[in-house]
Amino acid sequence: MSEVKGAPRLGPKRYLWALITALSLTACVEGPDEHDDAPTEPGDEATESPGNAGGEGDVPEAAAPQQDDQFTIAGSGDVLIHDNVIDEAAVLAEGDGYTFAPLMSAVEDLISGADLALCGLEVPIAPEGVEPVGYPVFAAPPELAADLTSVGFDGCSTANNHSFDQGVAGQERTLEVFDEAGLGHAGTARTEEEAGQPQIFTLERGDREVTVAHLATTMIHNHAFPPPEDELWRITDVTAVELTERAAQAREDGADVVIASVHWGEEYVHEPTVEQRNYGEQLAGGGEIDAVFGSHSHTPQPVEQLAGGPQGDGMWVVWSMGNFLSNQDEACCIVETASGVVVYATVEVSEDDAAVVAMDWLPVTVDRGPTDDEPHRGIWPLRTLAEDEIPESVELSEQTVQDRWERVLDVMTEETLRDEPPSPTGPDPDIVPRGD
Repeated sequence: MSEVKGAPRLGPKRYLWALITALSLTACVEGPDEHDDAPTEPGDEATESPGNAGGEGDVPEAAAPQQDDQFTIAGSGDVLIHDNVIDEAAVLAEGDGYTFAPLMSAVEDLISGADLALCGLEVPIAPEGVEPVGYPVFAAPPELAADLTSVGFDGCSTANNHSFDQGVAGQERTLEVFDEAGLGHAGTARTEEEAGQPQIFTLERGDREVTVAHLATTMIHNHAFPPPEDELWRITDVTAVELTERAAQAREDGADVVIASVHWGEEYVHEPTVEQRNYGEQLAGGGEIDAVFGSHSHTPQPVEQLAGGPQGDGMWVVWSMGNFLSNQDEACCIVETASGVVVYATVEVSEDDAAVVAMDWLPVTVDRGPTDDEPHRGIWPLRTLAEDEIPESVELSEQTVQDRWERVLDVMTEETLRDEPPSPTGPDPDIVPRGD
């Protein structure tokens, strides 16, 4: 069953928050075929790189402590369940279905530390009777949804070019499984009514209830697996003006903050295309969306503050968060596909307002094994690997880790790199089922 507004969900965030509260009270007393689409050369539309203004390794740090009247919304890169990921999840389950949580456990604190965490699910869940499979026509095991919840995700964008890899049956099964796992979803729908609704989350922060609306859209489709021609509403594909209108309606209906996930751009490049930038600047100029979480390139792309936004002092965008859990790296694609970023939008809450005031990030990277016959060893916090000792369970070489770290910094370094993951500032969000 889907989670009903007001019903508590005892996930990792709530346990962490309970621990923090208890401590506070005590203190008072005292592979080659495993890719999405074939890599292509960067297109002519890619804009110039902002460069590394501070020099290699000279990265600004987030120094301000978390405040009671602030909370964080995390966004992660693509959850792209290739065959090797599915195979390892089956091994880890020891004959009882699939389990993906161990593959994400090393970065759980990057997700559960946020007050609200959103993923980008770029695969449909396998319909009943369909065997799970990876590229090129994805069908993920249903256990994936509950495992995303277990590591701290509260919802996901489901609008992308693989949404209909398993047709309407897969598209609907995805949302059914999400509802059962208590995960929010935005970007695809089972009815026209549902299609017109954002995913709503509510949080008790700043001595009041704060409402966050999550919208999602895609500018990319696989021509071999399109949505039904007579039911195009099943997946959101709207202009920047239309997405702005939906954000405005969400605000009119009570949303304090609006987050948009946008699947756009070109694969395997490190900068937004002209089309991405134009779309993003229109969203910022519309003044209704607080922050944009971008995806599709499978590589990290910069964080930027665009002119406009709801308060008139800017709208934050990460052009692409790269990959989260996948089987992509230099063996199949380009080096940068091995890594992604978890971005954190900081929301400041006042008595009668809430606004995104900053965006920063932490990097993750995959240890997929040198060949497809090797076990997939999950995803890891890249900064920790680069600056501390590499655990024995990670089979990446120091040279590989440093190369990936420097490449992420080359793209992201002009923006703020966090010292460490945030901590929850209150109870888990309530997830309001779409359609209620």
